[in-house]
Amino acid sequence: MKRVEAIIRPHALDAVKDALRCFGITKLTISEVHGHGSKRHTEVYRRAEYEVDSTYLKLELLILDPNAEQVITAITEAIPPAEAGVVVISTVDQVVRIRDGKRGENAL
Repeated sequence: MKRVEAIIRPHALDAVKDALRCFGITKLTISEVHGHGSKRHTEVYRRAEYEVDSTYLKLELLILDPNAEQVITAITEAIPPAEAGVVVISTVDQVVRIRDGKRGENAL
């Protein structure tokens, strides 16, 4: 099992969700996160300049190993190449659904 975390711009969310639906993935966690990379964004308020963190969305989902490459490709193709973002994949040893105690693939 793999855990996929994707940091994307908010306006790309619908395209990514549509791409994931093609694989039957409808369960994911979406969090609003703030950060900045190499480019600094500044705004002026009352003649004072401030550095502002950009707002992104962090998507988290669990997928089965055979689907991993296809899902990652779908996410990256749903986002325009010039957009900022990152996809992180990690291996998951065990998943337990709290409600009924199911484990592993059955918990998904």
